[in-house]
Amino acid sequence: MVHAALVAAGIRAARYTSPHLVRLNERFVVGREAVDDQTLATVAADVLNAIDLPPTFFEATTAMAFEIFRRARVEAAVIEVGLGGRFDATNVLEPPAGAITSIALDHEEHLGHTIDRIAFEKAGIVKPGMTIVCGALPDVALDVIRRIATERGARLVEAAKAAQVQSTMEDGRARLTIETRSGRYGPALLALRGEHQVGNAAVAAVVLDAAREQGLAIPPAAVTRGFETVEWPARLELLHLPDGARVLLDAAHNPEGAHALREYLARWHPERPALVVGIMRDKDADAILRELLPVTSSVVATAANTPRAMPASELASHVTAVDAGRQVVACADVGAALDAALAASRTVCVAGSIFLAGAVRDRLLALRRRSAEREGGAGPAEAR
Repeated sequence: MVHAALVAAGIRAARYTSPHLVRLNERFVVGREAVDDQTLATVAADVLNAIDLPPTFFEATTAMAFEIFRRARVEAAVIEVGLGGRFDATNVLEPPAGAITSIALDHEEHLGHTIDRIAFEKAGIVKPGMTIVCGALPDVALDVIRRIATERGARLVEAAKAAQVQSTMEDGRARLTIETRSGRYGPALLALRGEHQVGNAAVAAVVLDAAREQGLAIPPAAVTRGFETVEWPARLELLHLPDGARVLLDAAHNPEGAHALREYLARWHPERPALVVGIMRDKDADAILRELLPVTSSVVATAANTPRAMPASELASHVTAVDAGRQVVACADVGAALDAALAASRTVCVAGSIFLAGAVRDRLLALRRRSAEREGGAGPAEAR
């Protein structure tokens, strides 16, 4: 949302995020476009040639992002931390503003097994003099971040206190107005689905206030436009098929994300869609399933094409362990899993892994391209 607002303001803005759904290019966006293949290949070669010691994959892509953006002469960049914060490759930056949107138990083997420990790692991005904006955090996490911000001379702003939000939900999307000390944004119909995006929009608005204080010209109308046009594929993305079936793609891959998806499904999909689920080996599969099974019907367990993925048969066993009465089928092939779910229900939810969501989305868009080539029409899937 921050990046979309910067672009809407006419600022040459870039965005670095991870992981990608299908293509590596998705991580590196300048303006509204992902980096092209030739630039990506050239910068990758130049960066790797300049490195003395073998980097991790994320270290290499982070260096590539900075170099791509330098060559593109960007004015501002929105950089997403990869993991934690304190030791993350992105943390060489000294930004004027940053955000910690949420904190939950995830990546515990790297970040720690308690909320306060994870908060300490995430607060590693706090630098002297910067503005750090926090979303709705547990009190223990906020205490840690407040202490570190004070020690480092940073300004801590709680979005819930700095932004006054009025919102209503329309077919799964929020129509909202946000007022801060710097402006009034909206009313805007958020392009992203889910009630949890209201809190994210408040964080984005306060971060943009901080960016404006640093000299970036960001009119309120640009913030509103950014909220209305932001794109974030496979995050509660609803694809409509020509036969009337619907596929809801969500990258929820941890219990917190699964809980947000559960609340969305409970309110907006009372028909209880079929579930296509794939989960990585290092995730808490049972906790994710406990969130998703009560709001879905039949289940197809599958596995994305990565060594990290839990085998479909093993995941099916987890489904049975969580809900012994649940109908579950194991399909190792993602395409077959989607077909099986569509045969069982007119609405299908795909969740549990970013890799899975990307694979399904790629399949649906490929079908759309082939249909368009045959018919010269709009293709079989339309995102709404």
